[in-house]
Amino acid sequence: MKVRIDRLKKAAIALFALPLLAVALLNPAVGQPQTPVDPSDAPAFFAAKCKMCHGAKAEKLFDATKPEADLVQVVLKGKADKTPKMPAYETKGVNEEQARALVAHMKSLKK
Repeated sequence: MKVRIDRLKKAAIALFALPLLAVALLNPAVGQPQTPVDPSDAPAFFAAKCKMCHGAKAEKLFDATKPEADLVQVVLKGKADKTPKMPAYETKGVNEEQARALVAHMKSLKK
C-alpha cells in the first residue's frame, strides 16, 4: 500500500512540475537580458519605453499642446500624481537634450 502512495505522489508531482518546466524552457524571454535602448535614438527609445502607455501614435496620456519645456520636465522628473505613474527618466540616464528629442518625436507621431 505504501509503495502505491509513493507512486501516486511522484505522479502528482510530475504532472504539476513538468508543464511548468516546459513553459519555462520554451519561453524565449526567460533568462535573456534586456538590451538597453540608447536614449539618443528617440524613435527606438519611444518604442521600447513609452509606446506601451502612450500608444503607437502618442495618442494616449500625452498633450502635445502643452509647452515643450513642461513636457521635457515630465520626461525628466516623471509624474507620480497620475495613474499610471510616469517614471522619471532623468534617473535612468536621459538628459535634457534627449528628453527634448523624445518630446519632438512624440509630437511628430500625432501629425
